[in-house]
This record gives sequence, structure tokens and C-alpha cells, in this order.
Amino acid sequence: MTDPVGKLPSELDQLPDRDAEETAEWAASLDAVTEHAGPHRAAYLMRRTLQHAERAGVPVPRLLETDYVNTIPTSAEPAFDGDEAMEARITAWNRWNAAAMVTRGSRFGVGGHIATFASAAWLYETGFNHFFRGKEGDGSGDQLYIQGHASPGIYARAFLDGRLSEQQLDNFRQEAGGKGLPSYPHPRRLPWLWEFPTVSMGLGPLSAIYQARFNRYLANRGIKDTAGSHVWAFLGDGEMDEPESTAALALAARERLDNLTFVINCNLQRLDGPVRANFRVVQELEAQFRGAGWNVIKTLWGSAWDELFRLDSTGALVRRLREVPDAQFQTYATRDVAYIREHFFGAEPALVELAKLLGDAKIAECFYTSRGGHEARKVYAAYRAAVEHKGAPTVILAQTVKGYTLGKGFESKNANHQMKKLTVDEFKGMRDLLGLPIPDSAFTDGLVPYGHPGADSPEVRYLTERRAALGGPAPARRVHAVALPEPEERGFKALEKGSGKQEMATTMAFVRLVKDLMRDKETGKRWVPIVPDEARTFGMESLFPSAGIYSPLGQTYEPVDRDQLMYYKEAKDGQILNEGITEAGAMADFIAAATSYATHGEPMIPFYIFYSMFGWQRTADQMWQLADQLGKGFIVGATAGRTTLTGEGLQHADGHSQLIAATNPASLNYDPAFGYEIAVIVKDGLRRMYGQAPEDNENVFYYLTVYNEPKPQPPMPEGVEEGILRGLYRFKEGVATSADSPRLQLLASGTAIHWALEAQELLTADWGVTADVWSATSWGELRRDALECDEALLRGEQRIPYVTQALEGAPGPVLAVSDWMRQVPDQISQWVEQDYSSLGTDGFGLSDTRDAARRHFGVDARSITVAALAQLAKRGEVPASAVKEARERYGL
Repeated sequence: MTDPVGKLPSELDQLPDRDAEETAEWAASLDAVTEHAGPHRAAYLMRRTLQHAERAGVPVPRLLETDYVNTIPTSAEPAFDGDEAMEARITAWNRWNAAAMVTRGSRFGVGGHIATFASAAWLYETGFNHFFRGKEGDGSGDQLYIQGHASPGIYARAFLDGRLSEQQLDNFRQEAGGKGLPSYPHPRRLPWLWEFPTVSMGLGPLSAIYQARFNRYLANRGIKDTAGSHVWAFLGDGEMDEPESTAALALAARERLDNLTFVINCNLQRLDGPVRANFRVVQELEAQFRGAGWNVIKTLWGSAWDELFRLDSTGALVRRLREVPDAQFQTYATRDVAYIREHFFGAEPALVELAKLLGDAKIAECFYTSRGGHEARKVYAAYRAAVEHKGAPTVILAQTVKGYTLGKGFESKNANHQMKKLTVDEFKGMRDLLGLPIPDSAFTDGLVPYGHPGADSPEVRYLTERRAALGGPAPARRVHAVALPEPEERGFKALEKGSGKQEMATTMAFVRLVKDLMRDKETGKRWVPIVPDEARTFGMESLFPSAGIYSPLGQTYEPVDRDQLMYYKEAKDGQILNEGITEAGAMADFIAAATSYATHGEPMIPFYIFYSMFGWQRTADQMWQLADQLGKGFIVGATAGRTTLTGEGLQHADGHSQLIAATNPASLNYDPAFGYEIAVIVKDGLRRMYGQAPEDNENVFYYLTVYNEPKPQPPMPEGVEEGILRGLYRFKEGVATSADSPRLQLLASGTAIHWALEAQELLTADWGVTADVWSATSWGELRRDALECDEALLRGEQRIPYVTQALEGAPGPVLAVSDWMRQVPDQISQWVEQDYSSLGTDGFGLSDTRDAARRHFGVDARSITVAALAQLAKRGEVPASAVKEARERYGL
């Protein structure tokens, strides 16, 4: 329904009006202003009234969008705490060397990006000189998420402060010799400098939010005081289109993460052209962040615009700025002043009159270069306001010119992201603009020189003194090696004993183990359980009341299941991170915890347990980020396999995650069949990642797939530990029915070992065939070892792969089976000397019972039996008729 004048009803129409006459007077006043002063004046008064109400604490909805002007007016800017001229010279050297490094590298075709840092130079330099705390002071310092394409500028600054040499700059993007620099922030490639990998766009902002949240988690749990740490994330406006960039904005506001600042470089350009060609990305981002509950600071215009705003007595200039789309504003930066007068100021009479008061030089300065992100005082004011704001995270929307100071051939051009070099003449023009003392004679053979004012120059002394006052160089990654004591044996021994007659799924076996390890007096508090809202699916609800679910607010309500033993308990010092339905958020949690040993000098042991299908398939990019950031911990794909999750069907049936995981060099991938295997693997993982010799600890993480299928858990046989860890051991030797009984080897991983054991019995009882059953705990580790042997052979070393050694002399063919695609067990085929074949669950999943699904994929015990007979028939060890007979007998 609509009211008589055709307007949609409002929620206010449902509320009682205690004084309708007063309400009518307010409405009449607004109508009068609109009629006599115009709608723009009425809108201005309404915005000022709402602003006043907000400041007074009146509970009214916030405006989602404000005028297209700086949030902090010039009159309110704080005094600049530094030598602006000196910082300008430092920034000039950094601009030069960043451009020189990329240009020199272009001789070798390695590429690089120039324009991004050129636009963001002051955003970084102001932070380095005044805000970013280093790791040599108290606490952990700040965490800096550097925009990936700005890396040349960060290298240039590290060259200026003496941490990099000319030779290293000349090896930008040339790492193979061991003396080069990685293209982007890659901790694994340059671990003393970079902390956070950010160039897979979208992951930086997501990770920054969860890092800030994890800092609070450490503090609230009493592990480390992180009050002195601030997280800064430098992002591109085009990057904000990535769904991960904005996925956790509400979480940051909900948890009041005022230890977090986003700095979005709004140069209005993405990789191919304008970010919002027909719209205004700054206004869009402001509405998005304000709507999510963030504090928004817009730093759009440089000081040259102050005169224009003072002359704008009618508000026409502000209105015009709000309506010009981004692509048109980019055009203004590349056209002459006459064009700007006609197309910008000619939009309405008030602007025409305003333009008459402005000289061409003033218009050119405003539209070509004067942006808030290019002025130290503007940036300083924004940063100061951000770190002093309490109760919410802050985003700074800083407008810049992409390619600033690189000359007219670069500035604001659509193609500048792909432009990799400047000509000598362009460099000379840049030199003159920046006022650098580099003579023409330095350009030998047409090669641009690096520039440095000298190790004892005023610039370097100033830079060094500033960083010393802030706690040392930045960015920097520091690892304070801390060994964790081995946990008590009780939890491991419980699984090694087996479950007797009781059936237990391997998912539950893992959860029980971790629950016991979390009780350990020395290391228990360092476990970080992470789950994306399916803890009950994995049997983890027993951890709720004992460990608590982390919430910075504690528990402000009475839980509905308060009278139950395993009630839902939230606590400020809770240990569990129950993230809701966000695998990306859970992975960001995991990365923050997995790298705490470096970020905070506090080793934590995260385990992230997830619905198997929705781990690697959904967040594999973050698994690579984890590897690049040198993270440690356990990720656990529960309800694994294509056929174990009965009824759920195609989208939940995971037969490929082990294959995806095999592509990650830092991931140690295991598919254990029994609880005792899990115990051995976890114990060894703790030793390798967190052991008593910290200098030998490995920067790897473990991926285990566990199943929700209850089975009796046998006790651990003697002497199998090495085989479990290396990937293969003989679990049950077949019993020959006669001396000339045909033999073969059945290799199985995970839940498939139960089908193999049943097939072993069928082969013996029905066909007189003897089969040995092997537990293949890790196809990936077997392959990794074999590849290392192949590499050693190229160096003249003779090494035999473990899988070859383990199966040496084993009679008959080898048949491998798993609940995964055949490519998973086929990883080892070339190093198996016997005839090799495999069975797997290739194709899409389906909804049915476990037995029916396994029959469908041909991996059940009877299918294995037929496949084994077929292999033996090829070798002439059983008659071909046996295969046909078996198919008919088993209904295949």
C-alpha cells in the first residue's frame, strides 16, 4: 500500500507520534527553507542537524555519504611533527630509485610496476616517519600490509636506509642466483623484510582484519600485551572489488577493532582503466564502510583547493564535485585549462563566476596534481585522527594521481599500470621536478643511475633517527625462536591403544587428541581451535564449556542450553574461534595464529577443522598465502572423501582436495586410516614445527583428512612409526592358502583401508589369492621423497625412493585405492617397480548410502576384488574366466 500522495510508507509510520503538532512544525520549516532557499540549502541544514545529533549522542541513523570534501578541514589539521622539507627530499629519492630499479630491470624483460608507488609515496613516507612502530621497541610493533604493486618504493627506501645494496636493486625480480629481490611482498623469498604477502588482491584486507582481531585475542587470553600494535593495510581502490576485501568489514566494526586502519589509495584507476568510470568510487566506498560501522576519513584535496572552497559561497563547487564521474575527472587531469573551464566550471552559472576569479595556473594545479594523498600535512592529519579514534576501525580514503611525478606520459593514463620504464629524457624531467642533484653525466650508456645522498647525509640521518624513535626499521620480519616443550604422552597413548570394541570415526579421534593436548599444563593454552560454525558436526561441542568460544564482549546473554552439560559458552578469554559460516575468515584466523611465532614472538598451535569439501576447494589461495607467510599448524579436512558423507551429495562429496593440496610445497598431506596414525603424525608435526631446537623448526603446515565413518580403531602395531610418517607401511600381511597362491599388494589410504581389508578376505576365501594390505598414510610425502631422490640423481647422488624400498621384493602387482580421484594415488606410480594400477572416485559425487556410492564408483570391496583379479589375469596368474565369474558373482 501507499499513502494518498503515492509515497511508500516508512517505518516511522508504525511508531506513535506523541506530539503531531510539533512534528508538523518541523516539516513546515523544512518546506519553507526548500521553497525560499532551495533544496540544496534544505539538504545542507538536514545534514548539519544529523551531524549535530550524532555528536550529541542522539540515537539517529548515520549518514552513509558525506560531501566530496576532506573530512578534516585545513583549519583543524594538527601541527606537523617533523621536517616537511626533509621528508620531501627523502620521498624524492625513493621515487627516483623505485622508477630506476624497474626501468633498469626492463632490460632483462622482468617487468615491474612504477605508477602505483608514485601515487602512494606520501602515504607510506608519512607512516614510516611518524606512525609505523618497529619491532625493536616494546611489544611487537605494527603490522604493515603493503600494497603489492608498491614494492619497488619499499625496496627504494630500504636502499636509502642501508638495508639493500645497488646489486640487490639490480636483481629485482631476478632471484634464481640467490641475490635478487622478489617482485612483491613474499616473506618466504625475503623473510627478513616482508611479513605479509599481499599481492593476491583481496587477501590483504581480509587478513589485516583478522590479524587485528587476533592481536586482541592474544591480549584477552593473557598471552601477550598487544595494546601497542596497530595494523595498517594499504590497498588500491580497484582492489576493493575483490569479495574478500570487504567480506569482514562488519566483523571489524562489531568487535570495535580500533587497532586497525585501512589506507585506500584512491587514484581512481585499476589495471585497465578507471575503477568506477561512470560513478564515484570514493563515495561508494564511504557508504560501504560507514554502513558497516567504520570511521571514515576522506583525504581528497590538496591545499591548492582551499582557495576554491573559500570562494564557493553557494555550494556549487561541492555539488559539482559530487556529480562528476571518476573517468571524467581523470580526463580533466590530462586536458588543458580551457577544457576544464568549459566542461567543469561551465556546468552552472555560479561555477562560471567562480572560475573567473581563478587564474589558469591555479586551475592547472588543482586539477593536475593537488590531491590530499600527495601532501604530508593532509596525510599526517588523517593518520593522527585514525590512531586516536576509539571504538571502531578507521578507513582513510586518500585521493591521488596514479603515476604522480613520472611526467605527462604516465600521470592518469589508462595504460600506466602496464608501462614499465621511462626514457632518459623522462628521467631528466623527473629529476628536475624533484630537485635531485643527479648530473647528466651520470646517465652513462643511456642507463639511468641510482641515486643516494650518502650514508651520512642529513636525509639518511633524519630517516634513521625517525625509525629509531619508532622502534627500528620497517617493514621488517623478526623471528624470536621459542621452543615449545613436548606435551604429555597421555593423549597420544590413548589413540595408540585403540578403541577396543567401540567404534570411532577418525574425525572424533583427532578431536579427542586435541582436547587432551589442550589440557597440557605447558602448551595447552597455545592451541587455537578454529572452526567455521560446524563444531557440532565434528563432535567439538564438548570444548564449548571447557575452552570457551572467544568473544571480546564475553557472554551478554543467557544461553538457551545453559542447563545442559555442553552448553554454548562465550568468553572474553575463550580459546575457540568459532567464525560463523566463513571459510575465508577461518583461514585468515589460521594464518594470523600460524605466524604468531614471528609476528609476536609467541608460537601458537592453530588447528582449523572444516567440512572437507569447503577447504582447499574454496580457500586454496589462502593456503598459498599461508605457505608464503611461513605459517605453521594443522588444517583438518573432516568428513573427507567422496563417499563417506552419506546423503549430502555432489556439492559435499570431496574426492579432490588431496590432489589440490599436493600442489602446495609447504603442505604435508596425510590421509590417515586409524587413530594411532593420527597420534603419530600430530606428535611428529609438533616436533618439526615447534620442537626443542627452534633453529631447526620447519616452516611447513600439516593437512590431515579425517572421516566421519565410525570404525573400530585397532592398537598400533610395533615398528610402524617410520612408515606412518614417510607415507607407507604394511598393515596386514596376507595368509597364503598354498605355496603357489597368486599374490598382490593392496595399497589403501584413509577409510579405503576397510574396503581393502574386506577385499583381502574375499580374494583369499573365494579365489585363493593372497593380498597384503598396506596403509598409505601419505601419497604426497611418498612423492615428495621420490622427487628429492630424482633431484639428487642429477647431482650425482644415488638415492632410492622410500616407496621403492618399501615395496621392494613384494610379489605380484600393486593395486592402489582411496576415496579420492585416481590422480591422488597415481602420484607415486612411476616409482613403483611392480605393475601398478589404481581405483578411485573420479567424477561428481552423488547422494546415496555409503555402500551404493562405493559401488557406483567401483571402489567397494567387491569392485577391488574384481580389479585385483583382472590385474592377475593380465599376468596369467589367474584365468581370465575368473574375472568374468567374479563380476557375475558380485553383481558388477
